[in-house]
Amino acid sequence: MMKKNDPLTIDMFEDLPPPPVTEDGGLACRVEIAHVMSNAMKGQDRYEVACRMSKLTGRNVSKARLDQMSAESAEHHTPPLDWAIAFDIATGTNALAEFHARKVGAKMVFGREALDAKLGQLLRGREDMDKKIKAVKKAMGEEL
Repeated sequence: MMKKNDPLTIDMFEDLPPPPVTEDGGLACRVEIAHVMSNAMKGQDRYEVACRMSKLTGRNVSKARLDQMSAESAEHHTPPLDWAIAFDIATGTNALAEFHARKVGAKMVFGREALDAKLGQLLRGREDMDKKIKAVKKAMGEEL
């Protein structure tokens, strides 16, 4: 029996993640990272983003360095992981985290989506447990 879709529940599998990148050179994605960062900062003050990143990491992140990391032409300026995390927090996005997830063949869920996923997992576990309980009771000769 098909259940009616709940319009209030988020479908976390609406866009399934791609397979992980495994081909040789497939993670030479510095230009993609620059584009992701540049798009995430649209409409934001880069000095403010750099300042927030500096506070979060305890290291000086200058606007010039941020500009280099988000420029397609700056070949040797990829953010270290702690700066990538700070970047997402400073911009109020999940841009680099979601980019990372796509590259490893995953889909990130945040907030309400994460709670929905956990609830679904728990409900499936309960259904499996109920089936096992019924099987044991049946084996014991108990009526269901």
